Amino acid sequence: MSFFTVLLQTGDLTGADNQQAAEGVTELTREIPVWDLVMQGGWTMIPLGILSVMTIYIFVERFLMIQKALKDERNFMVKVKEYLVEGKIDAARALCSQTNNPAARMVEKGISRIGKPMKDIVSSIENVGKLEIYQLEKRMGFLATVAGAAPMIGFLGTTLGMIKTFHALKFEKTIELANISGGIMEAMVTTVAGLIIGIIAFMAYNFMVSKVDKVIHHMEGASIEFLDLLNEPGK
Repeated sequence: MSFFTVLLQTGDLTGADNQQAAEGVTELTREIPVWDLVMQGGWTMIPLGILSVMTIYIFVERFLMIQKALKDERNFMVKVKEYLVEGKIDAARALCSQTNNPAARMVEKGISRIGKPMKDIVSSIENVGKLEIYQLEKRMGFLATVAGAAPMIGFLGTTLGMIKTFHALKFEKTIELANISGGIMEAMVTTVAGLIIGIIAFMAYNFMVSKVDKVIHHMEGASIEFLDLLNEPGK
């Protein structure tokens, strides 16, 4: 068969054939709803879905708590210094108890130890600071775990999907796309889902770490200012 004959035969396609081909292309290139993609991911999408929900919940809960800890009353240490200079220790403690942030609780603990050796005051402030940091970092380790575990679960789904694909090929005499597309789709969907969740958790964890570091900086600044006040001549 010559090249020109092939061209002529190709040109003889009917309008129905052209329409069928166009519909096939449209079907292949149409946008697939997100939920349909999720359903094609297999059972591995269940743990990934649970991890994604918990990641969002922990991020929001920790973010709100840390933002609350960063909220600082204006001129807080200035007022504390004024009260202590005037000998109004009870007023200084009341101000600290009314200020709901870690730095204020550390200063309040230090005020309650006034009159004792400086070593005891420093130790009590440090102990309160450790407890406050623990409260701030609570459940943040879960975000770091998800950042590493989610891609691994996704790769597990990829492996299972490819096993299904090769299992289908093993018992098929002729390779048909319909028989192997399900396994390939499962492999790709779980990989993408795992990577997306892992990336989000990784970014959320690092963002929270930076916010906690900022709170710690404020706590250290307040404690140093308070101890400097106690070490001033005449105190």
